[in-house]
Amino acid sequence: MAKVKLAERMKAKQLLSFELFPPKTDKGMENLPGTIEHLCEFKPEYISCTYGAGGTNVGKNMDVCKMIQNAGTIPVTHFTCIGNTREGIKDQLQNYLDNGVDHMLALRGDLPFGGTGTGGDFKYATDLVAFVRKEFGDKIEIAVAGSPEGHIACRSLEADIAVLKQKQDNGADYIMTQLCWDMEQFKRWLDAIRTAGVTMPIDVGIMPILDQAATINMALSRNACVMPRKLCELISRYWIFPNPFDKEPFDAAADQKKADFKKAGIEYTIKQIDEYRALGINGIHLYALNKWKDVTDIINESGIRTLV
Repeated sequence: MAKVKLAERMKAKQLLSFELFPPKTDKGMENLPGTIEHLCEFKPEYISCTYGAGGTNVGKNMDVCKMIQNAGTIPVTHFTCIGNTREGIKDQLQNYLDNGVDHMLALRGDLPFGGTGTGGDFKYATDLVAFVRKEFGDKIEIAVAGSPEGHIACRSLEADIAVLKQKQDNGADYIMTQLCWDMEQFKRWLDAIRTAGVTMPIDVGIMPILDQAATINMALSRNACVMPRKLCELISRYWIFPNPFDKEPFDAAADQKKADFKKAGIEYTIKQIDEYRALGINGIHLYALNKWKDVTDIINESGIRTLV
């Protein structure tokens, strides 16, 4: 059995956790332990680390997991179907276990552009969950993704909820949600999955609003998630001309607008955290983006760790 069952802890209290990614540069890897140390000042119950398709960055992923362990908290590795065979999955997960990593987020993974399949032995995360549970029993705690607005590749929200129920039936322990800024949709999804018999604890993924281009990119290029009117108003109020993606904007007030947008975005993020906490969800999972200063401001001002 996994040494610590996060799903059980979530049933007892609302958890705090972070997501990191393996840096692409040596300098980034050198700086990451300091970032993790700062984040661990808030005593997160775990920190997750992303994983490349087919284990392309599995070495760095393992290094980051060890950094998280050394900092005194639980690492949760992301793990995808993309490019992975049954034997490859068994070998990689056994290696994680041998290194003390016994928590994973089971994902299909993003298909390569123009691709029609995973290039591995499993097509869906549901298959991966069933395989891991069969091969490893309860040695690994398994988190799965939940999409409050429906997965971009799924034919309907109803079908997506049915898949989530199947993940539970196949042995998943708890849900990490994908990005969702639309709180009314989240409430509808929450009611719908509970009606469908999905009882797993829910850890809500939250991306801090810090940069216009990054916010728009995250919403449209990966998740196809709704940007509520208030968020659109925020972006419009501090719009950088000609557009936020331009590396050399002709907007004379660009620097001030960036600073003002970040301040307003942090306030927006805190209000969203308040709404999620009021719904009684089981955990707050902040995408730290390998940074700690902005996340520190959000945690301190939201009172996640002080107003208890």
